[in-house]
Amino acid sequence: MHAKIEVNGDGAHPLYVFLRSRAKGLLGTTAIKWNFTKFLVDRGGKVVDRYAPATTPMSLVGEIEKLLG
Repeated sequence: MHAKIEVNGDGAHPLYVFLRSRAKGLLGTTAIKWNFTKFLVDRGGKVVDRYAPATTPMSLVGEIEKLLG
């Protein structure tokens, strides 16, 4: 189970501060504008990319497999 956390602003959880700083959104923004924004992170903790909420998890299978390869 998860507790509600902040993803933007002064009270943002450190994980999201890190993710947002490493992968900018549309037009270079850092704020997360909607639920289900996705971040792809490699085994070393490097943020590979950021995806819009409309991106389906299944559409990322190829990229995930490449990182796992």
